[in-house]
Amino acid sequence: APEQPGRPRVSRTPARGPEDSKPAPLLSRRNSILSRRSSSGMVPGSRRPSIGPWMLHRRVSFSGLPIFQPILKTRLENTYRIGPDKGCRFDAGRVQRVLEGTLACALGTTVYSAQGSAPLALSLTELLQNQAKEVVPPRYKLVCHVVLGQQGQQSLLVASRGLWDPETDSFASATFSNASLFAVATVYGVYFE
Repeated sequence: APEQPGRPRVSRTPARGPEDSKPAPLLSRRNSILSRRSSSGMVPGSRRPSIGPWMLHRRVSFSGLPIFQPILKTRLENTYRIGPDKGCRFDAGRVQRVLEGTLACALGTTVYSAQGSAPLALSLTELLQNQAKEVVPPRYKLVCHVVLGQQGQQSLLVASRGLWDPETDSFASATFSNASLFAVATVYGVYFE
């Protein structure tokens, strides 16, 4: 029968249940994952997907996911210095005073706890290293080591060894103790050529 304008076309095929339905057709390029992800922002009838948060990057892969560019490190030219300038050496006495003051302020009346000692030692290490960076000349790499323990009648000996140039490299160490805990902090300054 010819179609009449204004009347909907009626299909004469029998209705099927969900178990009789055909599998979904394969996605074409227009119905790719990109258009499915952004379908909530699409205007009906439009063919272009909306700009989702993954499209705000400069480059997008074929599947529509962002291509992240690696962050390039700034490379500096060599200075060809084999030693620090005069007056720009690691001052162990100055760093030791900084360590003692920082330990006293940070630990003051802190009570030792077995569960809280690991995070406390980690935060102390970061704090001491940042404080030491302010008084150490540039081109020195710093290594900070903190030993934290419960105060008791025990005896403890902390020792360390290192392979370095005694002309340019050094270390500073400080201890702190209260009624509950003790801490030994050591900062090593190694000249970086």
